Amino acid sequence: MRKSLLIAAAGLALVFSEPAVSLADVLVARVDIGSQTMTVTQGGRLIYSWKVSTARKGYVTPRGAWRPTRMHKMWYSRKYDNAPMPYSVFYHGGYAIHGTSAVKRLGTPASHGCVRLNTANAQKFYTLVRDVGADKTRIIVN
Repeated sequence: MRKSLLIAAAGLALVFSEPAVSLADVLVARVDIGSQTMTVTQGGRLIYSWKVSTARKGYVTPRGAWRPTRMHKMWYSRKYDNAPMPYSVFYHGGYAIHGTSAVKRLGTPASHGCVRLNTANAQKFYTLVRDVGADKTRIIVN
């Protein structure tokens, strides 16, 4: 009895340590801050794995799970000198997944907190979110 309770408790800990993905989530983008990568699954099948840049020292990329809140083919940062943010998919306040011209920095922390992608990959992700719908998309950062 005691052993089965420990196993059940360990199982619950695993369930609650990982952000929830609903069966309704068709498109899931997982950003791994440690490895500076983003994987995209559609219908549970891996379709992309890309290098990203998240927050550099002194900044933070929030961890958690969200749905996209708004999208812009081109956005200019109001906070950081009108910096271009092509194919922006905003998911938590001013945080977004977007394209960058600083491709040599991809795979290393380099941003003010957003998740930067090669612009061609940002366009692919933007199009997927648009086609699938924000309500069926989950962005998980851990």
